[in-house]
This record gives sequence, structure tokens and C-alpha cells, in this order.
Amino acid sequence: MADPLLLVADVGGTNTRVAMARGAVVQTDSIRRYTNRDFVDLAPVLRRYREDHGGRRPDGACVAVAGPVGEGRAELTNLDWSIDTASLLSATGAPRGAILNDLQAQGHALGHLDEGALQDVIVAPAVKSVSRLVIGVGTGFNAAPVHETPKGRFVPPCEAGHTNLPARTEAELRLCNFVSTAHDFPAVEDVLSGRGLVQVYRWLAAEAGSREEYPAAEIMARVGSDPRAEAAVRQFVRMLGTVAGNLALIHLPLGGVYLVGGVARAMAPYLGPMGFAAAFGDKGRFSDFMTNFPVRLVLDDYAALTGCAAHLCEPSTEPQKDVQV
Repeated sequence: MADPLLLVADVGGTNTRVAMARGAVVQTDSIRRYTNRDFVDLAPVLRRYREDHGGRRPDGACVAVAGPVGEGRAELTNLDWSIDTASLLSATGAPRGAILNDLQAQGHALGHLDEGALQDVIVAPAVKSVSRLVIGVGTGFNAAPVHETPKGRFVPPCEAGHTNLPARTEAELRLCNFVSTAHDFPAVEDVLSGRGLVQVYRWLAAEAGSREEYPAAEIMARVGSDPRAEAAVRQFVRMLGTVAGNLALIHLPLGGVYLVGGVARAMAPYLGPMGFAAAFGDKGRFSDFMTNFPVRLVLDDYAALTGCAAHLCEPSTEPQKDVQV
């Protein structure tokens, strides 16, 4: 019997990627990227994709959304879009479907990615069949634990990017105060995201009496020629290590911590030399215990699509049940 034909989508704050998959294998030549600002909501994107691909009716559809998910409905955190299962099935023509948080999809991708798509950040022996953790750094920030259960994989939705930003030093406390002015609350996402890197650079400039600022991509390009850009990236990397270490202690992912997302990948050359491991393990009397957690970077930009396909091929263990018609 042939593997089911599945329509899968990864909905970010800026772009949406849509593809077809056979079973848990994404057909890479079918991947299309759509700019979100060109559409009023997600359903028209999915309908456009079907039109672009001859109107093929998939056997199932699953979308990963950068925002909270519950009761078969998702609201994007950084975009005024929403999607529910009824509109998902209507837009795709699929008889069954599921809506996942984007980090849930990344969690379902684990074990379905090529080894070449993973890069070691902190080397430690992973323990099989125990919890893992995915941490996403991109347009926003989020994290989700991945549990293997007798009934299948369970990846609960989370919104970790909206928790308090930690501060270990007086300088980091000043950073918290700086980024909290807009919403009167210093969230992790206000620093650990693309726009967060911009905020860190602006903070360092303000500390020096300057109003200079650059987009995130230009800040990354200026490392090596601009000491402030280098300091911003260093602060970002160390804060990422601190937050990732905190999350590791909360979830105890002895099977590994996996960094995902475009900003995480952009930081790859700097995680080692700028102190990610030191900040990750700086937990006082638990510092030695932190060496039990391997940390790897996921280089596959389409991992969330793979996770959506894998989820539809696995028994459903999520609190939000998949819907069939």
C-alpha cells in the first residue's frame, strides 16, 4: 500500500512554506514559499498552493503555526492570522488534518532528519527513549519538550518565549529594563529572536550615548568589523545559553537539546567561541549535572515540514485531537 499523500505547511511570522509529502518524507521539489503580507490569512495561501500544483487532493493536511494552539485553532503570535481545523480541511480538500505549534512540529521531526542535518554544539552521550527538548530561535522564540510514550510521541504546545528574561548581572538587568519599555515586561523573545538582536545592538548603542541601529542581518554581517556588533552577538549567545540551560533543568532532556530556527542557524559560527556552553552550564552546584545534556543544532530549514508529515503518520497523542471528516 502506497504511503499517504500529505499537504504540510510551516507558517512563520514572515513567510509560509508549503509542500507535499509521501508518508513522513517531504518531496523537496514541491516546496513553495509564500510571503505572508501578500495574503489576508492562511487559508488563501493553502488554496493558492493547491492551484499551483494542479489541485491535487491530499490524504491529510497538517500545518505548523508560530503561535498558541488549542481546541483545533491557532493564532499567530507575530501576525494577525488564525486557522482552525474546519478551514484547514476546506482549503486543502483533505479528509483529515491537524494543527500544531511550530515547535511541536520540530519535535515530531526528531528521528526523521538526516544525521548530516545536525551539528554538535555540546557533546554528551544521549540517553535513548527519554525526553528531548527543541528550542526555536527565529522571528520569535519558543521551546517544547518531546516525550516518547507507549501510545506514541507526545509534544505539548508551549509559549516559552513569553516568560521573563533572566538577568545575572547589572548589565543584563539594564538590558531587561531597556527591552521592557514597549510592553512593560522583559520577555525572552524580546532578546532571543531576530528583532531581539536588533534590540541588543540598540541597547549597547544607547549605553554608549548613540542611537545607531541596524537590521539583524546587517549586525551579523558586521561582526569582525564592528565591535558593537560583536558585543551584541556575544550577549545574544550567552543569553541563549542561560535560557537553554534553564529550560534543560526544567524538562531534563537527557535525550538531547535541539536548537532550531533561522536565527539559531545564523549564530552557528559563534556558539562555541562566544560562550554558549559556559552560559548553558553555569548553574551553581548543578553545573556538573549540566554536562549530561547534549546540545545539537538542526541545520535543516524544512524540519517543521517533516515534523508535520511525521505527525500525521504517527498515532495521535496530542491533547488537541486530529480531525477527520
